[in-house]
Amino acid sequence: MNQFFKDKATDTAYLQEMKTRADGEGVTSVLIMIDGEGQLGAATSAERAETVEKHKKWVEAAKFLGCHAIRVNAYTAVPYSTDPKVEKQAIDVCSSTLRRICQFANDFDIDVIVENHGGFSSNGKWLAELIKETAHPRAGTLPDFGNFVLLREGDKISSYDSYRGVDELMPMAKGVSLKPKVWDDMGKEHPLDYERMMKIVVGHKFNGYVGIEHGDQDREWESIEEIRVNLDMIRRTLSNA
Repeated sequence: MNQFFKDKATDTAYLQEMKTRADGEGVTSVLIMIDGEGQLGAATSAERAETVEKHKKWVEAAKFLGCHAIRVNAYTAVPYSTDPKVEKQAIDVCSSTLRRICQFANDFDIDVIVENHGGFSSNGKWLAELIKETAHPRAGTLPDFGNFVLLREGDKISSYDSYRGVDELMPMAKGVSLKPKVWDDMGKEHPLDYERMMKIVVGHKFNGYVGIEHGDQDREWESIEEIRVNLDMIRRTLSNA
């Protein structure tokens, strides 16, 4: 995540040290998750242009580190709504910005992938349509199993079924982010059914990395290792099916 080195995107010495240490430990740098660099769907054209400019340095940093992608968020100044006209407005304003970032990233062989991350983007159908309208081969998705909360209003949660959402996003996926909790359409959270979800993932011929984005407080490493073991077990089960 860029939040861990927010002011180092253009610091070549710092990036070289990161790369050297990763190489020394046998770690592959896959993508950089970008936060806090402006909205794809910002209110004005000037703000959207600034968003494009702010993401460029992270494209260059990703290339330097050997990543294949940066992850961006489809946040927008358009207030969240289930009105189809408003949903289309949000797609239109986000897609043009995303396309410009992709055009820049293409010269660096870097993909620009959008994670379902709240609001419109946590609707799998909406996000799939955003990528379709962006119409650039560098644009893709990063399905996150646990990020299908559309809106929180006090104690009330509106959510989108995680299994359906991942299924809708996998045709455009250039990465996958695993969380051990998923959502239904009724605002309820449930434990992840590993086999059911991974059948969806591999059913779309995906053979890339599955990032484990989790860590229980005070037992971060142990909980991540538990998920890795579960994933490996499912991988073996599905490969023998």
